[in-house]
Amino acid sequence: MAETLIKVDLNQSPYDNPQVHNRWHPDIPMAVWVEPGAEFKLETYDWTGGAIKNDDSAEDVRDVDLSTVHFLSGPVGVKGAEPGDLLVVDLLDIGARDDSLWGFNGFFSKQNGGGFLDEHFPLAQKSIWDFHGMFTKSRHIPGVNFAGLIHPGLIGCLPDPKMLASWNERETGLIATDPDRIPGLANPPNASTAHMGQMQGEARDKAAAEGARTVPPREHGGNCDIKDLSRGAKVFFPVYVDGAGLSVGDLHFSQGDGEITFCGAIEMAGWVHMKVSLIKGGMAKYGIKNPIFKPSP
Repeated sequence: MAETLIKVDLNQSPYDNPQVHNRWHPDIPMAVWVEPGAEFKLETYDWTGGAIKNDDSAEDVRDVDLSTVHFLSGPVGVKGAEPGDLLVVDLLDIGARDDSLWGFNGFFSKQNGGGFLDEHFPLAQKSIWDFHGMFTKSRHIPGVNFAGLIHPGLIGCLPDPKMLASWNERETGLIATDPDRIPGLANPPNASTAHMGQMQGEARDKAAAEGARTVPPREHGGNCDIKDLSRGAKVFFPVYVDGAGLSVGDLHFSQGDGEITFCGAIEMAGWVHMKVSLIKGGMAKYGIKNPIFKPSP
């Protein structure tokens, strides 16, 4: 049995869990350490950390504070990992928690988050999906029942300081081209809602003011939303900091190719069973500068 190294209490705020974070920054301490070749499990919150409830009102989707997301379990430090290595992550299994066999899907309000179709659907909407093994159905969408393909929407490693600075520079520049756009072209650092894991004091405050938001995918992985990145998939992540700093979250029971409503997956809390190994010097050896994904069989 693989040991569960990070546990989450769905009745507890993720801000009270020091093994969870919602920003990318090289100084976030490792929540746990493992040896290369280790198998382990991580429990995760849903991406909003429990802000969306299993009820029939979309007011929580309308009013959700999107500066808080995504809540990630980690970072997991891999002993011996150094910048320039490749971290190989095998996703052995992924599932829903026994105490949370449901997920949610929705449209964000045009005034809070928006979406690709917000000219047609400007108001917040929500559907709740109940899980029955590999199948799901919703009281809000009668007559639909289908098999899911559970996957982590978000998985990646910590950036180094130079990479973080480049992200903030290019994303600040992008926002400046159309600062009033809804949804925004990018999301700048926001210290007020940052959760930096175990960091405290002045170091925490400095990192929170610099920490990159988790919304876009970047060179390190991140919010990739690849539906075939399910159990059996393998990912080769570039390592930028000692220990690699692997984090995961934003689990989806199912998702199409693209999240058209901006909350277009069936979002869920759950767990991931994974194995990690290292290819020393793998970035130079294989000419890899970004994650390489091998989809699930």
